[in-house]
Amino acid sequence: MSHHKKTLEERIAKTQEVLKENLNTVRAGRANPALLDKVMVNYYGAPTPLKALANVSVPEPRTLLISPFDSSAIADIEHGINEANIGINPSNDGKVIRLVIPQLSEERRKELNKTVKQYGEEAKVAVRNVRRDINEGIKKSEKDGELTEDDVKKALDETQKIVDKAIKAIDEIVENKNKEIMEV
Repeated sequence: MSHHKKTLEERIAKTQEVLKENLNTVRAGRANPALLDKVMVNYYGAPTPLKALANVSVPEPRTLLISPFDSSAIADIEHGINEANIGINPSNDGKVIRLVIPQLSEERRKELNKTVKQYGEEAKVAVRNVRRDINEGIKKSEKDGELTEDDVKKALDETQKIVDKAIKAIDEIVENKNKEIMEV
């Protein structure tokens, strides 16, 4: 069971990590540098992550400041931000780019909450799929004579407990993100 348990826990941790990464890209009215994590910039003909071209800081709660390492890339970075379709128009003064995060309307908050819940549901489905794979592996181990019937019952129970805990953790992650979105 131990290798089944280890695999289960690793895959659940990966699922939760992906959920957190997805939620970081959801704009919640506050400046968060992770909002720009998926922004790619066409730098000398090569798609390059924004992180590799500029320093991103948060000088004020609702402002992101992007300081390019190479000032000649400022137009490319601005274009990359527009292409990423994050819903914020960048403004630059020739040296830095500012993104001012607008206050969210009530309607937009509700839309974002739906998006967050959707990411949460996708993560739960992924965890349930992992559970199914692990349970099949446990039952195969029984058929192959590696586990007794009692061992299988224990392993299936332990798997379910780990999955229940993971689902609860996903619900908490989603709930925290929704609280952040609803903050005015």
